[in-house]
Amino acid sequence: MIPTVVAIIALIVGLALGAVVAYYYLQHRSRLSVENAEKRARQTLMEAETEAKEKLVQARDEAIRLRTEIEQENKKRERELRQEEDRLQRRRASLDERFEQLDKRDRKLNQRQSALDKRTSDLEQMEKERLVELERVANLSQEEARQLLLENVQKDARQDMARVIREVEAAAMEDAERRARKIVTLAIQRIASDQVSEVSVSTVPLPSDDMKGRIIGRQGRNIRALENATGVDLVVDDTPEAVLLSCFDSVRREVARVALTKLITDGRIHPARIEKVVAKAQEEVDQTIREAGESAALDAGVPGLRPEILKLLGRLKFRTSYGQNQLAHSVETAHIAGIMAAELGANVQVAKAGALLHDLGKAVDHEVEGPHAIIGADLAKRYGMSPAVVNCIASHHGESESESLEAIIVEAADAISGARPGARRESLETYVKRIKALEEVANSFSGVDETYAIQAGREIRIIVKPEQVDDLAAIQLSKDIAKAVEENLQYPGQIKVTVIRETRAIDFAK
Repeated sequence: MIPTVVAIIALIVGLALGAVVAYYYLQHRSRLSVENAEKRARQTLMEAETEAKEKLVQARDEAIRLRTEIEQENKKRERELRQEEDRLQRRRASLDERFEQLDKRDRKLNQRQSALDKRTSDLEQMEKERLVELERVANLSQEEARQLLLENVQKDARQDMARVIREVEAAAMEDAERRARKIVTLAIQRIASDQVSEVSVSTVPLPSDDMKGRIIGRQGRNIRALENATGVDLVVDDTPEAVLLSCFDSVRREVARVALTKLITDGRIHPARIEKVVAKAQEEVDQTIREAGESAALDAGVPGLRPEILKLLGRLKFRTSYGQNQLAHSVETAHIAGIMAAELGANVQVAKAGALLHDLGKAVDHEVEGPHAIIGADLAKRYGMSPAVVNCIASHHGESESESLEAIIVEAADAISGARPGARRESLETYVKRIKALEEVANSFSGVDETYAIQAGREIRIIVKPEQVDDLAAIQLSKDIAKAVEENLQYPGQIKVTVIRETRAIDFAK
């Protein structure tokens, strides 16, 4: 029993001792933990204080650096301001000095002006005294002397002006004529045109005079049917083996010629047959017109024309002017205009197109009133031709102003084609009338003594009265006569107007 108790007591004592030991051990560990925590806290605090001190030092250094930079910037700006102020001071001083110099110059100018005014006044007084003395010595008033002086000066000036004008015109004409001759000669040399003029046929030959009766028909029914179907007058007269076709429309006259030729060849002539033949002849002529227009455009080198223009152009195949076929004349004019445009550096296509179509209005001038140039220009504009080509057409006879070099070239090419030898023919009666009209126009001007038309009417020479027409007036007279000829007469090509003024002194030795 006792050992058990002792064991229990010992156990209790051992437990108590173990508890005490454990208590002290735990307390010791707790104290060590607290000490370690305090130590770490002190270390962390020290590190934080150290870092804070470092940042404070850095902030202080940065503040010092910024303050230093600001102070330096302020010092730099102060220096710049001082320099700018010094520059402004110097400029102000310079301006003050210049103002002072200007004031001195103004004062000097005023003094000079005063002196000039005084001198001018003295000179005017002296001039008045001199004029009074001259009037007394010359026994002429101031107005009379001025008039006499003006007359002498005017006479000398007119002579000098006439001489200068003659020299300038002679030099310009010489140079222009040399260049023009070169260009025109080159153009003509490169155009190998025939000199034989074409004439539209207006007479139909008959195999025999018996055919006239068949053409007339019973009570004239055949000839009436043919005239009604074609719009052409048939003249059956005493001309052997021929019938004359008369109509202002060359195309209708051609239709009648073709139809009548077919009827004569066939031999069956009656009203029903006439209508069929005329319709077929109309188709053939229309086809011929289209082919002629296309061929002319191709030959002249003007592509892209509308069918309406080609048809109008083809109608010129049956139109003549002074015996010259108008379609051939248009193609020839296009060739000449193209060569001249190439030589002068102008637009070759515009010059060719304007020259080819310049007489387009003649295809319908019997249907529309007005100059054929204006009619042709309206047609070209209606069918989409360019304004430059339209102006070439409208201005080739002077109805409109030429707006380009190409328009002038077309006008010159038209004159060359119409005026070249063999191109056109003119009856003797018409020639005589034109020559007389030229001389009458020149004789209508005052101061003209004699007038002679020479070189087949391509030049008129006017001899003037020297006591009525001086040199300057002679130059003006040539221009006025040329303008009057342009306005009152119609003629191919150009006419040279030469005014001659000479003074002859005649005496006899006895």
